[in-house]
Amino acid sequence: MPQLPAEDADAAPGLMIVGCLPDVVEDQFARYLRAMGIERLSFFPPRSSRALPSLGKNTRYLLVQPFLAETARALEERGAQRIAAPFPFGVEGTTEWLRAAAQSFGLDAQRFEQVTMPARERATKALERQREWLQGRSIFFFPDSQLEVPLARFLSRELGMQLTEVGTPYLHRDHLQQELEMLPAGITLSEGQDVEKQLDRCREHAPDIVVCGLGLANPLEADGITTKWSIELVFSPVHGYEQAADLAELFARPLRRRSLLTQEATCS
Repeated sequence: MPQLPAEDADAAPGLMIVGCLPDVVEDQFARYLRAMGIERLSFFPPRSSRALPSLGKNTRYLLVQPFLAETARALEERGAQRIAAPFPFGVEGTTEWLRAAAQSFGLDAQRFEQVTMPARERATKALERQREWLQGRSIFFFPDSQLEVPLARFLSRELGMQLTEVGTPYLHRDHLQQELEMLPAGITLSEGQDVEKQLDRCREHAPDIVVCGLGLANPLEADGITTKWSIELVFSPVHGYEQAADLAELFARPLRRRSLLTQEATCS
């Protein structure tokens, strides 16, 4: 951050996308944002350390992950302004994330619909293939990656999963305000680590699938509980429209595996 050059005082308003993204996802976001009419666009961190974006009071930024609180603070100390938005997971999250950018720059609403609608329709259709495995299934999130709240929103609203508890190691209520408002009313939300009590609650709920760290996965699997490693959700390409079905697949795959193992055990 200290190495970013200062933008010119009379620079046109620009958008900075903040957070590490795979190149393919970065390209997709750049294509949508430029088609919507955003001309001064940068990504931080950049692909090349020699292509550092300029920064100043004419810079507005969007976060792509909720664990960037210190980065956001440093950006704002340099004069940048955060655009409040849900995180771009799933069709709904991606749409509202892009819409927040469009509204911040006063872009034409009809043009926004024209740019995003084809991808929204494709992604919604692709999600249907995973819905049969996920709809109505219960899920429990242990605190691990800080991605838990937006992922829970995606699974609940777009795939019909039942949230038994959503744990997160740290809850930045300002950055997650829109996400929290989109969660089902009365959901159990826990912050911080209290593993023994969380394990007790998890076993009491007996969810269909649990999202947790590697250290908890084996003991839970030994109890007959299906798990999903949270670390895989951090390092997989899961942002945006084109990756929405892939994100859902990461949760459906362990359930399919458990179903096959149960069938094999029954047959034998």
